[in-house]
Amino acid sequence: MEKIIFFGLVIPIFLFVLYLGGRAIMTGFSAKSSNASESEIETNNNSENITNNPERLTEELDKLNELLKSGALTQEEFEKAKKKILDN
Repeated sequence: MEKIIFFGLVIPIFLFVLYLGGRAIMTGFSAKSSNASESEIETNNNSENITNNPERLTEELDKLNELLKSGALTQEEFEKAKKKILDN
């Protein structure tokens, strides 16, 4: 009888914790993809202005580096964005 009560309480709590963890992970993934797409849009909008001003170029590369260090961008995303900035 004690085992039934124990498992009757533990299983729903365990499932709820799994639900919260999964929800947090999915929120993180969506935030990361949102940040990445915003970064690409910003890079595309500013690419024409960057090439004319070396200081802007340095600022944009610094921003990309900070995003890479913080984990918002992967190395692959960083390389693509850097290439876009330097090619324009």
